[in-house]
Amino acid sequence: MTRPQNENLNRIHPNIIRAYDDRFSAIDDILKLTIGEPDFNVPENSKQAIIDSVTANDSHYGPSRGTVAVREAIAHFLKDRYQLEYDPEENIVVTVGATEAIYDTICAFVNPGDKVLIPSPTFPLYESDTLLAGADPLLVDTSDDDFLLTPDHLKQVITEYGDAIKVLVLNYPGNPTGRTYSAETLQALAEILDGTNIVVIADEIYSELTYDGPHHSIATYLPEQTLVLNGVSKSHAMTGYRLGFIAGPADLIKGPAQFHQLAVTTNANPVEAAATVALGTPEGHAATIQMRDAYRQRRDYVVTALRELGFTLDEPEGAFYVFPHVPEAYGEDDEHFVIDLAEQAHVATVPGSAFGPGGEGYFRISYACSQETLEAAMQRIEAFLNHLSK
Repeated sequence: MTRPQNENLNRIHPNIIRAYDDRFSAIDDILKLTIGEPDFNVPENSKQAIIDSVTANDSHYGPSRGTVAVREAIAHFLKDRYQLEYDPEENIVVTVGATEAIYDTICAFVNPGDKVLIPSPTFPLYESDTLLAGADPLLVDTSDDDFLLTPDHLKQVITEYGDAIKVLVLNYPGNPTGRTYSAETLQALAEILDGTNIVVIADEIYSELTYDGPHHSIATYLPEQTLVLNGVSKSHAMTGYRLGFIAGPADLIKGPAQFHQLAVTTNANPVEAAATVALGTPEGHAATIQMRDAYRQRRDYVVTALRELGFTLDEPEGAFYVFPHVPEAYGEDDEHFVIDLAEQAHVATVPGSAFGPGGEGYFRISYACSQETLEAAMQRIEAFLNHLSK
């Protein structure tokens, strides 16, 4: 018997990152540098806010877009950190993680045959959600431009595909590269996009983990065409709490808000209470700064250690990933390298090809783990390379 199925599911590959993580997790004594999972605990004031919410029997349906308190905290966060002005009532929707925010925003603006411009290599979910919505991902290889979409490249792609492009996804600081955009580049991109019908989805989930200068949002330069996505998973180690948000002009946010309401109705009240204090209090900000400083130290250690071992890589400006080129002995075969590294050295990473065009020949290391784990991993990688050279 043939069961009915949405045919768009046949266009989507399983999550390759999770597939490698599951495969390597079965290896004894494996050191996992695969998943972008902060190793810190949730800040104490957020944990207490959840307890207080449960104790107060805050168990009934809340507003679909999120409680007034959490939306006010989000508006405060965006203004305080990035000088972005959003009205809590009209311009903000709270989602079940940034994952749902990505789905809601892509689905709200595309129809079959439309194109979503996605600079690559990048997080695979953007491509999958585009395919699920029946649209076509337009993956643009940025490996020759330091893994950033340049204004000239954007102009070239728009000239070639024209009105077929409905959405541009910008993720920065980026996963898997850790690269981010300067204010000057964002302004130049905005000038090209201004006057087009392209909606910009700015996934800035790693904005608080920017190490060498302030984070700039493209919404500063293109407010009427931009939806900003963010959340508390990376900045406050609240991945399991599942709270993200969308911010943007009222006419753009209407569609994603409708998708959100139809899919999940609303978020969980205790989780929104936790996010309210995470984003809206000095204590929440202090916790983020403490984590960011630790990540910066880990980044510096990993970049130095890998370069001393002979790897070629750029220093990432943000997030908690490095993206080195595989050893010369493997050519561009990143999958072969990471499998050998896991099976022989018991260090789990992710092949760069999992992140789309331009990722071939690279591999991703997540340094969202303890310094002790990173040091042990570097020792094992050194031993593996020494064995490889014999």
